[in-house]
Amino acid sequence: MSMDFGRPPRALENQELVEKRLKEVSAGGGLQETLTVEWRTKPLVVQVIDMPIDQVYFNPSTHRIRAQRSFDPERDRLLMADAWDAGSQDYLAYLLQALPSNPAKRDGDFDELKSSLKEYRQNEPGLITREGVLVNGNTRVAALRELGVRSVRVGVLPESATWTDINAVELSLQLRHDTRRPYSYINRLLTIEEQAAAGRPIAEIAKDFRIRADTAEQDRWVLATLNDLVARSKKGAVQLKLMDFEDQQEKLRELHRAFAKASRQNLGQADLVKENKLALIVLDFSKTDVRLADADFRPRYLQRHLPEELKQAASQPENSRVIPGLNRPVRGDSPQVAAAKSFTNVLLQAKAVERAPEAVSQEESGQAAALWKQAREAVEEALVPAGKDARLRKRKQAAPDRLHDAVQSIEQCVTDMTLARASRNLDEETLDEALLVLRGSLLKLAREAARIEEQGDGVAWLLAAVRKEGA
Repeated sequence: MSMDFGRPPRALENQELVEKRLKEVSAGGGLQETLTVEWRTKPLVVQVIDMPIDQVYFNPSTHRIRAQRSFDPERDRLLMADAWDAGSQDYLAYLLQALPSNPAKRDGDFDELKSSLKEYRQNEPGLITREGVLVNGNTRVAALRELGVRSVRVGVLPESATWTDINAVELSLQLRHDTRRPYSYINRLLTIEEQAAAGRPIAEIAKDFRIRADTAEQDRWVLATLNDLVARSKKGAVQLKLMDFEDQQEKLRELHRAFAKASRQNLGQADLVKENKLALIVLDFSKTDVRLADADFRPRYLQRHLPEELKQAASQPENSRVIPGLNRPVRGDSPQVAAAKSFTNVLLQAKAVERAPEAVSQEESGQAAALWKQAREAVEEALVPAGKDARLRKRKQAAPDRLHDAVQSIEQCVTDMTLARASRNLDEETLDEALLVLRGSLLKLAREAARIEEQGDGVAWLLAAVRKEGA
């Protein structure tokens, strides 16, 4: 359900100005500029007019900066109370030009857009409601205002536009292939979840975002995981925000794939894999390092490198949960998973303190920094043997994996031969040549297999087959 922010203060004034300019455009001669939008599932052509740039309002419900609004909780609270106040509009303008992963910094993409507008002016019109609320073009208006431009070209939605229409039209326009500045990763996750919560089928949402349905489900799983991490990071007055994970897109997608794969075998092991990998993601390790954090990473590699102080901090028992009304305890995680979660929680809370030094004492900040450094160094030491073992396992599995791939290719070959013979299209001469090449490869494989000291049934079969060939 879309939030209704009401009507802006100059709504009536803007309506009169918009109606006047629409009539002027319709009455004027020559070619009229129009804009096509998706309106209630159907294409709608709307007229384009010029509007004074100081008359239009930034859209408080825009998906473009949904996650970044939490950057300043107090200003966000004021925005929710009155989205049209000058301070609230200034906050929206600030976020539109800020770096999505760190709104304390200015976004280089915004400056590129500003330079493009300065050189080439406005190529595409924005879109407003009759009350002057920007449905599309918020970032462009922010850049044009900085350039001192006095008017902006905008299409105008029908009078009956609601906040639900505003959100739907903005989404459809932003997901077009020609969009200049796509949603940030976290805002895309939030938008997909918002659409799903509104009751739209996942298949439809995936189609809008031009992704597969299973990718949309993956994004929902990632967002749920991030919301859980944000909740677990709370320590006193500080807490992480969703946008703190803005740059972790590829790692989080790989995390989901690893969790899904492990879940098919053992759900408990899957939770352990998830927590071990999350700890390394929170510590900002690379994607290749995160891949090494399997189920046995903590007991086999990390535990012996952790200092006692960090072991104790990560071994605090969780509060037991009970079923409301029955007062019966809920079965908790296994000891291994609980320990891994505690370790991740310690890292999350230390990161929250590190991200908000002004909200904590100097002593707390120093303790968090020291703990963070200890954890980082311990993981770096653990990754060395883990990496060596992973490379060794890869070498050990390389030959069997190649054979499995070859088996699949041969099975597909059998199917292809059957179909080709049925249609009398089999190239028998080329097939015969390929089989001779296969025979030579099997002979080479047998020579290497003969060197194995303890030979199993498979190797024995291969050697026997080669002996029958007289090789």
